[in-house]
Amino acid sequence: MAFNHPFSGASIILSKRLLLALFAPLFVCLSIKSQVNHWETVVYDTDTWRYLVPNSAVNPEWINLNFNDADWLEGQGGFGYGDDDDNTEINNTVSCYQRISFNISDLSEIESFILNVDYDDAFVAYLNGVEISRANIVTTGQPSFNSTANGNHEAVLYQGGTPENYQFDASILTEGENVLCVQVHNVQQNSSDLTCRTFLSIGINNTSENYGPTPSWFEAPFVFESSNLPIIIIETENGAPIPDDPKINGFIGVIYNGEGERNYLSDSFNEHSGPIGISKRGSSSQMFPKKQWAFETRDNQGAPYDVTMFNMAWDNDWVLYAPYSDKSLIRNVLAYQMGWDLGVYAPRTKLVEVVLNGSYEGVYVLTEKIKRKDGKVGSNDVEIEENEGNDITGDYILKLDKTTSGGVVAWYSPVPPYAGANQAVGFQYHDPKFDELSVFQKNYIQDYITNFENALNGPNFLDPNLGYKPYIDINSFIAFFLVNEISKNVDGYRISSFLHKLRTSEGGLIHAGPLWDFNLAFGNADYCQGAYVSNWQMDFYQWCGGKVPFWWNKLTQDPAYTNDLHCKWLEMRQGVWHTDSLMQRIDSLALYLNEAQQRNFQRWDILNNYVWPNQYIGGSFSAEINYLKNWITTRITWMDNNMPGSCSDLGNTHLEQGIIKVYPNPCIGDINISFGTHINDGSFRLVNLHGQCVYEDKKLYGAGLKIHLNDLSPGLYNCQMIIDGKFYNKKIMFE
Repeated sequence: MAFNHPFSGASIILSKRLLLALFAPLFVCLSIKSQVNHWETVVYDTDTWRYLVPNSAVNPEWINLNFNDADWLEGQGGFGYGDDDDNTEINNTVSCYQRISFNISDLSEIESFILNVDYDDAFVAYLNGVEISRANIVTTGQPSFNSTANGNHEAVLYQGGTPENYQFDASILTEGENVLCVQVHNVQQNSSDLTCRTFLSIGINNTSENYGPTPSWFEAPFVFESSNLPIIIIETENGAPIPDDPKINGFIGVIYNGEGERNYLSDSFNEHSGPIGISKRGSSSQMFPKKQWAFETRDNQGAPYDVTMFNMAWDNDWVLYAPYSDKSLIRNVLAYQMGWDLGVYAPRTKLVEVVLNGSYEGVYVLTEKIKRKDGKVGSNDVEIEENEGNDITGDYILKLDKTTSGGVVAWYSPVPPYAGANQAVGFQYHDPKFDELSVFQKNYIQDYITNFENALNGPNFLDPNLGYKPYIDINSFIAFFLVNEISKNVDGYRISSFLHKLRTSEGGLIHAGPLWDFNLAFGNADYCQGAYVSNWQMDFYQWCGGKVPFWWNKLTQDPAYTNDLHCKWLEMRQGVWHTDSLMQRIDSLALYLNEAQQRNFQRWDILNNYVWPNQYIGGSFSAEINYLKNWITTRITWMDNNMPGSCSDLGNTHLEQGIIKVYPNPCIGDINISFGTHINDGSFRLVNLHGQCVYEDKKLYGAGLKIHLNDLSPGLYNCQMIIDGKFYNKKIMFE
């Protein structure tokens, strides 16, 4: 393998000594290229292109250089319906295919290239037979000629805007003749408009001028040198574009100098570095130009290799989530933190900035992947030969989800999601996967889940022995309910929804969760009441049908469950979910992102644009944050007034009487905690506003506690205590 590091458009210096030490066994050749001197354009929308308006399947070889396009039409670029932004007018169609050849005289003088596409409604672009970008159309491989866009997308050039840009390593180009191919797709054949205007510009490392000037609206990539966020640098083998599947070889380097320290691209890879396999991920998000990635950390022989980053659980599977339609950039981070607030596992996250093959890609969220793993979900692997006794009972992770990303429904619930439903809830195996389970194991977990559903749906569902309670961990179901409801998650309960069953020796119960995928939550959906602050998301079927399992409504028919739910809600509202606490947490995250968000939205100029399925278009990052805060404030007020059940004993008597004291406050290092009485069983966690536990003591005993903490960053922290089975929360300021 040969890894190049062509960091154009950014001032980037790599630690060559570290890289050579890492990859000496792989004979990796490193090439640190110079920076771009200036930009020129080699393909314009006004050039003469070959084009085809198809009415049948197109030869898949059309994207290759040697394809014979002699029988295609010829016309000036800018294809569409002739409404002032098109040079070649075509009849109404679902798709239009375009090809153009261009020459590169000296590849060594080119650092990278930028593709700009102005389109209505979707496109896929290829260079020399390789897909390099797509937007607003989700398929595997080449979309068929009659595939439609995933939604409306308006062209911007005619409105004075700047078309979307995609930056790539120059290694994809060929010295001599190259071919650029683009297929544009409409949302429907009778749509009022279709547009495709394409430009390709190259970054040149000397003063020579061999091509053409860039368009007046063209913006050269900005210099990215440092960040207050950790920096992740990814290089794919030979600069190859990242495909859907399978994973391709690459390298990752992570720069992180510690909390509160600045990170420079010239720093060594001090958090992690090594080989990876990487691919795109996601379902509906595949239509966005800012791509999500899944990557596997590997050893020098290419085998999966467990690592830890940012004190996350050791694993080899990781996700780089790309907030795009979520212009606050923090909806997933916030939701997962709220899971931890409730005492359940949720994926740990770290906000980072990413550079891919020399191109700055913006703010990402490094996220743990949901798996059976120590520190994540369970810890017991079910091997395919373990078909009896305690071994067969767990751990299993199941999910309710779309099947668009290769998911396979293993079985359907025998209980309809609601009366009169014509759809059934389908269960998918997540970990272990479908082909990793024996027939006995599949039958076991299906029978166990079905028995739970039948017990909950039966006449004795309230019976402590014959009903549902012997099957589930009620606290996890309450936690799952509260996070999905406080966020009014439009996908909640029915898509990207997980549950897991532990081994009998570990309790054997079904747990709801882990939480996953809240980018369309907290008022960020303009369909199916996703932005409404009223009504329960579990009642989704009342306005949009769908397949929310019947469990959630049925559980609210149990007074004991609703009372526990109500008490937990009040407990959270008096502590870390107090309105002031939540607003302070959001403000803290926004302040942390204030510098990086500017670069992110310079890379992805979307703040003034509708991105599916935005309910709100703020025009600025601060406006998006304010919308999020206002929406949550109104939502929790509605929930305060409508929470089912009652709570006669919140368990906060000691807290209300002020017997538990945390002092001094503010403090510099040491903190003291007085319980006001002798306790026999307790635990203590100190949690920052990012939801990260920075100190933990699981065995509190006695009348008080003194903690020595001299290396904490200044800021507000939550002292979370469980004492004799009751939860308490105190805030403390470190200076």
